[in-house]
Amino acid sequence: MDNTKDEREFVAAPAPNEEIVSKPPRARVEDAVDPEEAEAPRRRDYLDGFLAAKPPADSVGGAGSALQEAVIEALREIYDPEIPVNIYDLGLIYGVEVDDNADATVTMTLTTPHCPVAETMPGEVELRVTSVPGIRDAEVVLVWDPPWGPHKMSDEARLELGML
Repeated sequence: MDNTKDEREFVAAPAPNEEIVSKPPRARVEDAVDPEEAEAPRRRDYLDGFLAAKPPADSVGGAGSALQEAVIEALREIYDPEIPVNIYDLGLIYGVEVDDNADATVTMTLTTPHCPVAETMPGEVELRVTSVPGIRDAEVVLVWDPPWGPHKMSDEARLELGML
C-alpha cells in the first residue's frame, strides 16, 4: 500500500459562525427591464399557430387523432349495467391516449369500488379497445382517485337520466 499523501485540495464549508466573504448579488426591482424599453416588442399572437395546429397527417396516434376518436366511439358502445348510460358519457373514462405505435391506454374508474362489474368491466374495455381497427395493443388503468361522482357525467347523460 502506498503511503503517499493525496495531493488534492479540499475546501471545507464555512462554519455557521463564519462570515461568507462574497455574497451573491440580490435581484432588485430597479434592475428589471422595462417592457417599453425592450429591444423587440413582444408579439401577442405567438400562440395562434400553436393553438390552430392539427396533428401531423403521418402520425398514427396522439390527441385529436382519428384513432383516438375511434377508441372513444368504441367506449361509447359499452353501457353500465345499472345505469342506462354508456361509460364514456357517464364519466368513468378519465383519459384515452393513443401513441404513435397505435397502443392505447385508457384510464378509467368505476362508480364505486364495490361495483358488481368491478372484475369484468376493465377486461371488457380492454377487449373493446383492442377490437378497434388500427389499435395494436390496449392497456386499461383502473384508478380510484379522483373518485367518480355524478358531476363527472356529460350533459347528455344527465338529460337521459332526468337530472337536468
